[in-house]
Formats: sequence, C-alpha cells, structure tokens
Amino acid sequence: MFSQNFDNFILNTDSYKTSHWLQYPPNTEYVSSYIEARGGNSNFENVLFFGLQAFLKQYLTKPITDADIEEAKVLLAAHGVPFNEAGWRQLVAKHGGLLPLRIQAIPEGMVVPTGQVLCQVVNTDPEFYWLTSYIETALLRAIWYPSTVASLSYYCKQIIKAGLEKSADNLNNLPFKLHDFGARGVSSLESAALGALAHLVNFSGTDTLSAIVAANRWYGMQNDMTAFSIPAAEHSTMTTWGREHEADAYGNMIAKFGGEGKTFAVVSDSYDLWNAIDNIWGGELKEKVAQTGGTLVIRPDSGDPIKVVREALQRLAAKFGTTTNSKGYKLLPSYVRLIQGDGINPTSMGKIIDAVIKAGFSSDNITFGMGGGLLQQVNRDTLNFAMKTSSARVDGFWRDVYKDPITSVSKRSKRGRLALVKHQGSYMTLREDELAEQNNLLQDVFLNGDLLVDDTLTAIRQRSSVKS
Repeated sequence: MFSQNFDNFILNTDSYKTSHWLQYPPNTEYVSSYIEARGGNSNFENVLFFGLQAFLKQYLTKPITDADIEEAKVLLAAHGVPFNEAGWRQLVAKHGGLLPLRIQAIPEGMVVPTGQVLCQVVNTDPEFYWLTSYIETALLRAIWYPSTVASLSYYCKQIIKAGLEKSADNLNNLPFKLHDFGARGVSSLESAALGALAHLVNFSGTDTLSAIVAANRWYGMQNDMTAFSIPAAEHSTMTTWGREHEADAYGNMIAKFGGEGKTFAVVSDSYDLWNAIDNIWGGELKEKVAQTGGTLVIRPDSGDPIKVVREALQRLAAKFGTTTNSKGYKLLPSYVRLIQGDGINPTSMGKIIDAVIKAGFSSDNITFGMGGGLLQQVNRDTLNFAMKTSSARVDGFWRDVYKDPITSVSKRSKRGRLALVKHQGSYMTLREDELAEQNNLLQDVFLNGDLLVDDTLTAIRQRSSVKS
C-alpha cells in the first residue's frame, strides 16, 4: 500500500527534486541557497517577512524516521523517480533524523524593500549537500504565502492610516479598520490559518478562528487573545424573517446584542438598503439604536462600493446627525458606524476613502472587510518570490552559483553567500565576505533540528509597526 501520510517530510517536495542528488558535480560538499521577493506588483515596494517560524516548528523540528523512508521508497519507485534511500538512511543514523541545515533569516515582522535577501539555507554536513535544494518546495511555500498576505495587509494599513491621519482626530481605531472575512475563500484550513495569522501582524480583527489557534500554536499567544470579532448578521438570518418583517429582524439584533460597550454588525441590503437606512434604522428603530447603548455597524453588501458607502454615510448623517471633529470632518454618533466588506481590494479601498473624505466625512466612520481578496487572490508572482542557489563548495573551494538568462533580466540571481545590512537608512544585500564590521540582519533561526529563535506575535507586531 502506498503512503497516505501527509506528515512524511520526505514527500513534502516536488517529484523532480528526488533525482537532484545525482546531478551535482562530483565532490560537492555544501550548497547555499537564498529566498527573496524580487518584486512584481508595482503596488508593493516592500515585503513584510512572516511565517518561517510556523514552518520550522511544524515540520523541521520533527525527525525523519525509518518508517518515513520505507513509505517514500515504495511510493517513489512506483512513481517512477529515483530515491536517495542510502542518503536518508545515513541522515537517520548520523543525525537522528534531524536535518543538518543552517537557516538564517531576517526577523519576522521586519519590513524591507523587495529585491533583498530574506532567508538563507546551507547544509552543515557535507554528506548532505543535496538537502538544501530538496527542501525548496516546502520552505519557499512556507514563506511566500504568509509574507505576501502580510505585505498586502500592511499595504492596506498604510492606505487606511493615511485616510485617518487626514480626516480623524487620532489613530486609536486603526487596529480594527480591516477585518478578515477570508476563511471560506481559501484553498485549505492551513492556508486560512497562515494567511489570516499573517493579516494579524498588522490588525486585530478577524473572523478566521484558525488564525487564533495558529498564533497559540506557533507564536506564543496561548495566554493572550490574538484577535477579536463581534456578533454579526448574515443574509440568511435576516431574510428568514421575511421581507415584511425586516424591521423585526433588525430589532431582534438590537435586543440580543445591543448594550453599553457592545458592538454588533447587521447586513442591511437584503432588499432595499436605502429603505433600511432611511425608514428602519433611521426611522422605526432610531430611538432604540440611540438609547440601547453600544454600536450598530451597518453593512452594505452589494452595488458600487464607492457610491454605496458615500451615499450610505450621507443618508445616515441626515437621520442621525453628525459632529465635526478637530480636522473639520463629519463624524456620525458613536452608536452608528458602517462596514464595507464587498468588493474590497487596495484600489477600491483607497477610492472609497477618497470619496468619503471628499464628501466631508471622516474615514473613521467606516471599517473594511476583506475575504478572498486578502487571503486568496495572491500567488507567488504577486511579489515574485524565488529560492535560488547562490554558492556551493566543491572540492574544498567555494564557487559562485547563479543564473543570468539573456531572455529575462528580472530572473538574474544573486551570487555568493549573502548578508543583509542597513546602511544610511537603506537596506542592501551584500556578499557575506564583504560584511566587514557591518551588522548582518540575517540571523540564525534553525540549526541541525534546533529552533534558535522563538518570537511571539506580540514582538512581531511591534517590529512591523516601526514603519507603519
């Protein structure tokens, strides 16, 4: 019977990797590779590095076993590719199944320009020169996805922050201005956990519960609550009452979830959003909204987001009134707010904020939600992530290893053992042998099966906020 074990790390690779141990030059001893986000999407000048620690804890601190080797041997033989059985047997015998690798990386949460080295891997035992490249598939995937989501979330944070700086009295509500709705729109539970956790480097609101579990498991948050949410309606819970009882459905939300210090959200476009605002929330239920306490967050969920948000604020202002903040922008009463979670991406978000401010409202009146646009509508090419070999020691001598295709300058790779430094306010990737007295921002995080850095999400959040 062939393996059914997803925990077998030998099988956590591409098929063609299994033949690479036979392809290196004779007497190859060490192979050094690096990971970078080469840049691709013009919106992202920076990358927020995140997710490596989760991978190291989940996969690389567990030893390879003889049972893993037996499973892989049978499956790969039937699959039609070579298998380095002797090499894996020697790894178990010599290193107890732990991978003889040194992994360096910049601190998680650090924000650096694209095109810089983020992570570097080299084998520590010359018998296992083939191991560096073997883990590329798993390691690159572990870094590109959460780092890309974290970078997207960080970019959105700058857009929202700029709007608040222009039109709000303070930034107190910034951590809750972008809420993650993406759990149902991703490809797997692990993707939901990692992507939503990456978002939580920048914000504190999520509806993806697996992100909280991930933070507890991999980032030391088991004694602290990582993120928060509120009671919220969906269309089914509102429309089950029937159109003729729409006001009753909304009244029930106030009765069940209203109260001093409480916040709840109600999707209000099931039939006629403008009627809901003008005649139900701002009419029949107006006194209850104002007097019950807490905050009602009205959620439109259809139409042109820019036009709908602007008009919704104008109609709410007409019914509930506004005050003017210190910067001259209108603010609804604290018990009424708006959340837009349909059609949100960085572009639409920026246009909505601009339209709101142009209409004379503070952007503090609105919160955003993102689903698939945050966690799923990214890929490895969003930031052009790649892992490339840059140096190898053969017959006792280190040599540069690189690619320089004449058909694509953008795919030219770096050479030598690498380091990252900060010089005169700018980050630069250097060869390790050019460091001199400069501080290498690549730090050892993993060595021969041991995790050397164990950051909390709290520390990572603090690190990322330095530039946010």
